[in-house]
Amino acid sequence: MANSTSSPATAPPAGQRRLSGRLGVGSIVFMVVAAAAPLTVVGGSVPLGIAIGNGAGYPAMYALGGVVLFFFAVGFTAMTRHVPDAGAFSTYVGAGLGRSHGLGASFLALLTYQTIQAAVYGYLGAALGGVVADLGGPDLPWWVWAGLSIAAVGVLGYRHIDLSSRVLGVLLVGEIGVVLVVDAAVVLAGGGPEGFSTAALTPSGIASGAPGIGLMFALAGFIGFEATAVFRDEARDPDRTVPRATYAALLVIGLFYTLSAWAVVSAWGDGPAVAAALEDPEGMVVTTATRYAGAVVGDLVQVLLLTSLFACVLSFHNVVNRYVFSLANTGVLPHAWGASHPRHSSPHTASLLQTASSLAMVALFAAFALDPVMEVYTWMAGIATLGFVLLMLLTCVAVLVFFRRTRVDGRRWNTVVAPSLGVAGLALAAWLTASNFDLLVGGWTVAVVFLVLTAGSYLLGPLVAALRPGADVAAAAHLQVATVPHQAGGPAQSLAATAAPTDQTTPTTTETDR
Repeated sequence: MANSTSSPATAPPAGQRRLSGRLGVGSIVFMVVAAAAPLTVVGGSVPLGIAIGNGAGYPAMYALGGVVLFFFAVGFTAMTRHVPDAGAFSTYVGAGLGRSHGLGASFLALLTYQTIQAAVYGYLGAALGGVVADLGGPDLPWWVWAGLSIAAVGVLGYRHIDLSSRVLGVLLVGEIGVVLVVDAAVVLAGGGPEGFSTAALTPSGIASGAPGIGLMFALAGFIGFEATAVFRDEARDPDRTVPRATYAALLVIGLFYTLSAWAVVSAWGDGPAVAAALEDPEGMVVTTATRYAGAVVGDLVQVLLLTSLFACVLSFHNVVNRYVFSLANTGVLPHAWGASHPRHSSPHTASLLQTASSLAMVALFAAFALDPVMEVYTWMAGIATLGFVLLMLLTCVAVLVFFRRTRVDGRRWNTVVAPSLGVAGLALAAWLTASNFDLLVGGWTVAVVFLVLTAGSYLLGPLVAALRPGADVAAAAHLQVATVPHQAGGPAQSLAATAAPTDQTTPTTTETDR
């Protein structure tokens, strides 16, 4: 008979601290692919990657990025069954590398997802204001439209997750559909004057220009695909649903971006595509749509770009809500922030807090008169890109350490080979991102400030570990490991032998078999 004890910080009252739902693979894939904002990436990042990345060879960067992230996903999904909490990055890092590193990853994740939301709110406010003004509506400042968008997202985030899932599903189908129509039109036309581009298939084409910057832009397009794990509590069968959704989301995103970027290059021709991207990056894809699929489709691309941006922030809002919910229920953040709504079974308190913080950030940007696209979007997206790559790198390292220590999974490919390849690829990506950070944020003066901010968010981990001894993002994962039979052939591991190292002051959860 197993006797268990745990600290109050890690054992919230039953029925008050859990989320519920019956999300299947399709619903979760909708959620995370929407967070990746397919039309926003195709309409914004693709022209920039062509212009200042590796030119006509840029589509290959999405395929290369997908391969690197596949290695990450193999270890990530292998660990999901041993991490029953919905904290994703922070929980995985904590389970593998220890309490302080897990706490550091939790704050870095919050910074990453909050800044990508801020970036998109800036872009959405400017784009929505422009469209409304063009249609004869009121010409209001961008931050007014951003504030209204935050309010709408807040309402949906407060309600049950199924409502957000349905909204995201409709919006996502629309934006992917219109891009595929443009892709098909280009293919049926045989490409542009030069025919179909082959630059992305040749070593010289891939290595042209600045391939490091191209890879950086490509990886930014995948932000959010790993968020499948944060919907664990609301998944129909989490041990199967989360891994399947992760692979499906990665495959859909990688193929979609690669195909669409190639179609854009083919529509113009290798040299002309670079010239067009340099001259008018914002309008390149709309012009492509109008030229090959007609004015109606071109107008539709403009409209769906707005819904793409909205779907993106709604999805990230849901992700951050669940991070806050998980951190509050593991003692990292105030316990009251981890409540779930009695009727909607949603992290409503976290949603209200995040809505307030987003409004505060937009108000701050407006007070300093920052440009919503060239400053708000570019700067905040830069921080998010670096944070995303660092979090995945830390998670890959944590997977290696976790399985080496616990031996709960004997599959060498899943627990050693693939995660090691992921570490190598992500370490290179992190170096490329940091060394080119000035290009993302407009100069080294701002870059240094944001690099310090990124590092500081992670260093909050050891500080909180010292100030809040009961805080442990991986407490549930440690308990789960203690009760999972040793799949390599041995008996179940004791917590003392398997749990990640923690500070001496940490009141750990213990379980002994008697």
